[in-house]
Amino acid sequence: MSRYTDTSGEEYADRGDDRPGLDDLEPAVELLGDLLDEDDDEDDYPEDATEDDIDLAVALYREDGQPVAVAMAMELANDLDELINQLRRIPGDGGAVGLVSIASEFFVIVRVRGKHVQVLLSDELAATDWPIARDVADFLGSELPDDDEDAGPIGDLDILADVGMPDFELEALCDADEDSDALVERIAKKVKFGPQYRKTVQAAFGL
Repeated sequence: MSRYTDTSGEEYADRGDDRPGLDDLEPAVELLGDLLDEDDDEDDYPEDATEDDIDLAVALYREDGQPVAVAMAMELANDLDELINQLRRIPGDGGAVGLVSIASEFFVIVRVRGKHVQVLLSDELAATDWPIARDVADFLGSELPDDDEDAGPIGDLDILADVGMPDFELEALCDADEDSDALVERIAKKVKFGPQYRKTVQAAFGL
């Protein structure tokens, strides 16, 4: 072991350079990068839709074969996971369908049958501005589109095929130049929930 003497004449062992090297710092740098990425994701997440933004949130199901429509809590229009949880609690014949319309711009359909969940977003561009649309994109593993991209619906276009709404008709509705709340009503009528849906929406949302 080498030795050296300081100006006071005392000898010390040469301990070498004990500063952390690049290999030692790499895990910490990676962790810092992950934390910064998480912060960026949170900053980029859309703000919740307000009650003024939310057109409607309605659940459709059948009980003893009869169509039933019920209003859902407003906050569910901002949280796909909780919307799925609430739909799963509905004891309907063959599950339940959730319909959400935001700012007359887009709609979301969620169908829950036990553990089987299907979702549809009418316009993927909405995922850049609205939380439930972002939730759907995340659920589907879809990348966010560019603002200038000619986007369309994403998800399960056959979500209502077995109850009267073929995939090609639903795709055409997604592309229609109408307010999304009006399109949702057309969907409700097509799957034979028209009167129940209309009564619920008028009473709960004033539409």
